[in-house]
Amino acid sequence: MQVHLQGGFGEKGRTSVCVQTQGCSVMLDAGIKVGAGDDSYHPRLALSARDLDALVISHAHEDHVGALCWLAAQGYTGPIYMTAETLAETPAALAQYARPDDLAAHPLASMDIRTVQIGTRFSVGPLAIDTGHSGHVAGGMWIAASDTSAKVVYCGDVVPNSEVFPMTALPQCDLLVIDASYGADPVSAHDRAIAIRAWIATHSGGCVLPTPLAGRSLELIAIQEGPFAISGDMADPLLAQIRAISGHNPKITKRLVAKVERAHLWNRGDQFPTLPLLVHDGMGVAGPAATAIPLAVTRQTPMLFTGHLPDGSPGAIAFANGQADWIRLPTHPTLHENNQMCGTVDAARVFGHSCATADLTDLADHIDALDPTAKTGQTHFVNGRDR
Repeated sequence: MQVHLQGGFGEKGRTSVCVQTQGCSVMLDAGIKVGAGDDSYHPRLALSARDLDALVISHAHEDHVGALCWLAAQGYTGPIYMTAETLAETPAALAQYARPDDLAAHPLASMDIRTVQIGTRFSVGPLAIDTGHSGHVAGGMWIAASDTSAKVVYCGDVVPNSEVFPMTALPQCDLLVIDASYGADPVSAHDRAIAIRAWIATHSGGCVLPTPLAGRSLELIAIQEGPFAISGDMADPLLAQIRAISGHNPKITKRLVAKVERAHLWNRGDQFPTLPLLVHDGMGVAGPAATAIPLAVTRQTPMLFTGHLPDGSPGAIAFANGQADWIRLPTHPTLHENNQMCGTVDAARVFGHSCATADLTDLADHIDALDPTAKTGQTHFVNGRDR
């Protein structure tokens, strides 16, 4: 079995892996890198797009699905597997992050989309594909690809201890590809939530909280202790996300529904409310945040970012200029969580995606099996004898 690292290794963005065995090639995720030029905006394909047998998408964030139209433009016409929740959110991600020419020529409606149920195995040639809940977003999944010789588990983005979204335990495998977004950051989600609540309380006259529409928005809403506002176009998608997870934790979903239904709705052109205001996306590249962030800067409205800020994005610029604050709200594994997952799975080899090489090197000090030299463009061989 060969594993091609096509994006996201030694870098953040354009996350993609290709598993190849016995003449069959399955690509896992097709992301873009926000702020990158044409040479590194899309994955670095190890094979011709026409030679791929299938594509499996873990979830609908841009760094995992934003290159879908580009891949079709490269000649890919095969099946694309994703959950119904991911399918519902993908059009918005493509509208915001796909190259306009690719989107016009290869709209999602023209693609061979096949929805899957998390936990139900399906096959692509000799490869068995297993999935589990990721804990990152509604409908998000980790992906395991195996044949008779080896098994690779690709985490996509995961949150082992989310207060909102369920995560299924990872299976044993020969190669584990972890979500290393936070490197060796040891601070727990609980402690970060306390810090964010304190920041919001300090800015009780109103503040802006840019956030991705899927995933972190519900995590932020869960920790709100008082009234808050959301961009008007967020209400229906948020309620749909809550419905998708309602069977896993009825108590939290009931509380989230009540919070979203009570939220003040803000629309572009309105005055900022004297409340915490959630707007998407999380970095100001697209969505209502693209309007709200420069407006907050102009009006000197307090602003807090809670996730990754790509170089050159409006969020990164505002933070660098001292016009916004930043406190991470973990929607990826912390050091303890990655340590725990790697110890449980006990894979002989571990790669980390969505992390710079220097941070991977720090993380490797805590995870013996982690190879910090894994980089985009490499190909690795995996077999069961690695265990």
